[in-house]
Amino acid sequence: MRIQLHSLHGLFRACHLEIGRDADNGGQIVYVMELAKELSQQPEVTHVDLFTRRIDDPTTDPVYSRAVEEVNEKFSIRRIWCGGKKYLPKEKLWPHLDEYVANAITSIKQEKLFPDWIHGHYADAGYIAAELSSILNVPFCQTGHSLGKPKLRKLIDSGMLETDANTRYQFQKRFAAEDTTLVNAEFIVTSTTQEISTYEVYDSFDRAEFHVIPPGLNFDRYFPYYHDLVAPQEIPVDRMQAKQATRERLANFLSHPDKPFILALCRPDVKKNIDGLLHAYGTDKSLQALANLVIFAGIRSNIETMPEGEREVLTELLLLMDRYNLYGKLAIPKKHDVGSEVPEIYRLCAERKGVFINIALTEPFGLTILEATASGCPVVATEDGGPAEILPKCQNGTLVPPQDTEAIQKALREILVDPEEWNKLSNRGIENVREHYSWQAHVSRYLELIKENHTASAGLGKKNAIQNPGTYDRLKRATRMMVTDVDGTLVSETGDFQGLHELKQLLRDRGDNFAFGIASGRSLGSLEKLFTEHQLPTPDVVICDVGTRICYGFKEAGLDKAWIDHIDYRWKREAVVQALAHHPGLTLQESHLQSRHKVSYYISTDGVPEESVSESSIRSALGRIAHHASLIVTHGIYLDILPKRASKGRAVRFIGNKWNIPLKETIVFGDAGNDLDMFTGATRGVVVGNHSPAMEVLRKQKRVYFSGQPSAAGILDGLQHFQFSQGRSKTIGAPDTAR
Repeated sequence: MRIQLHSLHGLFRACHLEIGRDADNGGQIVYVMELAKELSQQPEVTHVDLFTRRIDDPTTDPVYSRAVEEVNEKFSIRRIWCGGKKYLPKEKLWPHLDEYVANAITSIKQEKLFPDWIHGHYADAGYIAAELSSILNVPFCQTGHSLGKPKLRKLIDSGMLETDANTRYQFQKRFAAEDTTLVNAEFIVTSTTQEISTYEVYDSFDRAEFHVIPPGLNFDRYFPYYHDLVAPQEIPVDRMQAKQATRERLANFLSHPDKPFILALCRPDVKKNIDGLLHAYGTDKSLQALANLVIFAGIRSNIETMPEGEREVLTELLLLMDRYNLYGKLAIPKKHDVGSEVPEIYRLCAERKGVFINIALTEPFGLTILEATASGCPVVATEDGGPAEILPKCQNGTLVPPQDTEAIQKALREILVDPEEWNKLSNRGIENVREHYSWQAHVSRYLELIKENHTASAGLGKKNAIQNPGTYDRLKRATRMMVTDVDGTLVSETGDFQGLHELKQLLRDRGDNFAFGIASGRSLGSLEKLFTEHQLPTPDVVICDVGTRICYGFKEAGLDKAWIDHIDYRWKREAVVQALAHHPGLTLQESHLQSRHKVSYYISTDGVPEESVSESSIRSALGRIAHHASLIVTHGIYLDILPKRASKGRAVRFIGNKWNIPLKETIVFGDAGNDLDMFTGATRGVVVGNHSPAMEVLRKQKRVYFSGQPSAAGILDGLQHFQFSQGRSKTIGAPDTAR
C-alpha cells in the first residue's frame, strides 16, 4: 500500500523542523512527520509520500527547494511548485491550489507514484486531496487540525472585525474547502471526541464519518526528567550542550534562575492567549514569589519585520512585561532549537518542580501538553478542545476557563505550593501518557480504517458518483494522445461521412495508453449534443469555447480548474465588452454563446469600411487591454476575443504537460485557420483533405502531413501515416512525398 500525505504550507524537512518559526509551523507539522515516519515502519506500507509546497527563497533553508528529499527508504518528502517561489503564509495560498493539483498530477504520473490512499492535512490540503481523489480515483481521508468557523468566532469574540478577519484569513474559501472534505472524505480523523462537536457548525456535518484516533508521542525524545538525575553520566554530549544552552539563555533574563518556573511554549498567535497568561501572572504577587514565568513564543529576530499577527502579539507581550514590571521574573527568549532544545526545556522545567501551562482560547488537540507530560511536568490547561480529554486520561493537572484569571492563578498556586501534590501529578502523567498516546496505537487503528474503507471505495465514487472514471484512468496511463477539431474535421459539414464508422470503432478499441481529445469553438453542451447525434465515443479530453475551457468528458464537474486559473491572468472581460460596445461592424453574439473567458461577436461589413473590422482596428479600440487578449476570426464573420493564454493549441500543450503525455507523441487534426495554433510546437499534425486555403502555410512543415482524404477518412489516413494507432510513431525526417 502506497500512502500519500498532503500538507501544503509547512516547512517540512528530514530533520530539525522549524517549529515555532511562524504561525504555520506548529504542532501539526510534528504530527504529520511522526505519522509518516511510523507508517513507513509498517510492513504493509510500501511507501509514504509527503507532498508539500516547493520553495526557493533566500530567507529559508535551501533544502525546501529540492524536489525530493528521502527521509528513510520508505518515506519521501516531495515538493510541488505553486504560487511562485517565495515562502508564503497559508492564507496567501488559496488562489494557487489548483496549480498545485495540476503540478502534483504531473509529478505523480511522471514518476509513477500512484497512491492507494490519500490523506489531507489542514483545510487547503483537504481541498487538494478531494481534487486528487476525483482525478486519480483513489479514496482519501482528512485531518482538519484546526477549523475555520470556530477560529473566526474566537477572533470576533476577541475584538477583531469580521470583515478584517475574512480579509486576512480567507475564511470563505476555507469554509468551502472544509465542507467539501466533509462530503467527500471516506472519514475524518479527529484527535478527541470533543473535536467532532466543532464540526457541527458546518452544513455537511451529518454527511461525514468521524473516527477519534489520538496522536502519539516520540518517547525516545520526550522521557521523564529523573532519568538524567539518576544517571547524569549517561547524558550524551549533544543533549548536555542543549540543556546548558537553555540554562544560560534563561539566566540572561531571570534574577533567580534556579526558582521553579511556569512554562509556556507556543506560537505567537492571538488564539494562544499569551497575553492572558501574562495578565494572570503580572497581577498575582504571590505567584511571582513562587515561580518565574518562561515563555517560548516561536522564533524571532526583528519583531518589526514579522507578519502582522505575530508582530501584534509579541509587541503586546513586551508592553505587558513593562506594565507589570516583570523584569527579572519573565523570560521570553528569541529562539530555541526545536530538535535538540525543546525536550530539554520540558525536562528542565520538571527538574525545577515547575508547571507547564497552555490556556489557548481554542486548542484542537495540544501536542505540547503530551510532550510536557511525558517529561514529568504537571499541567494547567484550557478546558477548550483537546486538553479536556487529555488531562482526564493523564490525571496530571487542572483544566481552567482560558479567560478566567482567578481560576488560572489558583490552579498554578495549588500545584506550586504542594510538593507532594506536584510529585503525584508528575508521576501519574508519565505513566498514563504512555498508555494512551503512542504512535504505534495510532497507526494500527489508522491502517485498520484504511483497509475497511479501501475495498468499498473508489475515490469520490463512494459518495459522489465520479464523472467518467475511465477517462482519468486512461489519462493516468496514456503515453500517446490525438486531438482533433470537430466541425469539418471529425464530422463532415457536407454530409460526407466516409471513414466515420471505422474511426468510431478505432476510438472505442483504442486501449488505455491512447487518449482521445477534441478541440472546438463550440460550447460543452453543443458538443455533447453533436456526439450523441452521431453516436461518437465520449472523448477523454474536451477543449471547448475556443480553448478557454478544458473538461474531462462532457460533465461540468470535470472542468479543469487549473487551466481556468492559468488563463485568467490579467483578463478583464467587462473591459473588453465596454471598449467595443460601439465599434462599427461588431455585434455581440447571443448570451448562450458567451462565456467567462470568451467574448464573441458577429462581423459585418455592411455599410462600414473593411478596415473598421480589421484586427489592427479592433486592437486599437481595445487599447492596453489588447496586450492581454487574443483575437480569433473564423470564416471572416465570427470574432472571438480570449485571454492571451487561452487557445486550442495552448490547451493541448497544457494537457500534455499536466498528464505527462509527450508532445512528440501527440497528433492534432484540423481543417481551418482557427486550428493553426494546434500545429505549433513539437506535436505532429494532420491537415484533412477538405481544408481551407489558410492551412497551406503548413505545407512545408516537417511534422505536418496533408491527407488527400476528407474529414474522418483523413484522420484515419493521418493515423496510418504516422503509424499512430499501432502504438508507435513514425520518425519524422524530410518532407513526405505524399504531401
